[in-house]
Amino acid sequence: MAGHGFRPVYHPAGHDHALRNAVQDLRTGRWVAMARLLEETDGWAGWTQRTQVLAAVAAGTDVVQAWRAEEPDSVAATVMHTRVVVERAVRAHRAGHARTRELWQEAWTACRHATSAAPDDPVPWICLLALAALDDRQRMEEHRLRPPAPMLPPGPWGLLAEAEKRDPHNREAYHRMLQFLYARRSGPLAEAVNYVQWAAASAPPGSALHALPLYVRVERYRRERGHERALDLHWVAEDAVRDAQRALDTWFLFCATDEASLLDLNHLAHALFGALRFADAARVFEALGPYYTVLPWAYRTARPDDRVLAEEVFLRARARCLDG
Repeated sequence: MAGHGFRPVYHPAGHDHALRNAVQDLRTGRWVAMARLLEETDGWAGWTQRTQVLAAVAAGTDVVQAWRAEEPDSVAATVMHTRVVVERAVRAHRAGHARTRELWQEAWTACRHATSAAPDDPVPWICLLALAALDDRQRMEEHRLRPPAPMLPPGPWGLLAEAEKRDPHNREAYHRMLQFLYARRSGPLAEAVNYVQWAAASAPPGSALHALPLYVRVERYRRERGHERALDLHWVAEDAVRDAQRALDTWFLFCATDEASLLDLNHLAHALFGALRFADAARVFEALGPYYTVLPWAYRTARPDDRVLAEEVFLRARARCLDG
């Protein structure tokens, strides 16, 4: 790529310029562009991705509340309200906030209402999966159902099945299930490994689920930081190279890269770079264009919470791959 020395850009909308415009309006307290964008969105994959990004921006505002007040019968506004209250509950849980239980109950009620208001929409079920990760002891019965395959633990499989029924192989639904497995008090990482292999095995060519194993590999690396096994040899191990190759061959080469998740593209570029597959990684960096995400690059730094260091690691990796 000519001029590949440019600084990378982090933007939650990535290549989705229409979403970027809606996010910009949302940040200034206006909801009309968001409503118009969602009205024009075709397909559950785009709907899921756009509502997720918009909710992350809207969660700290009352913009969706204003939209609902203006258009109380809007199903899209109902779904966005659900997204926002779930995002707030998840953030409160992560921060150990005193109101977490109250926010969780409010979000759960909103999800159940949204499943009735938008019966064909996978997002309310995805939101319930997101809340399931807050139940790390699996107290709720719907969070400890029998798994669909051997080697998988009990969990919210009914919620995943509902999302799957509405949008087969929905990327976010399967990632939310992975987050639940990470959060389980008694769950070893082997459960997550079995899960992502199971999910990828049933996914068609071009499905983002073929990138799921790369996330568990990064999680293992994160947990083993400071141990000898967490050296870069982690990425050139035979199974690591196989995961990266499979994601390249079965997902990347078939997908529309301008519609792909920036996180997925960054995880693939990271895995191929770590496996010393520089030419293949260069193709993914080309597809990313100016965009990057802090993770997984931050885990290659001494201070994973330092965004500047993560960017430097990304720049070095990109330069190594694009310079051949």
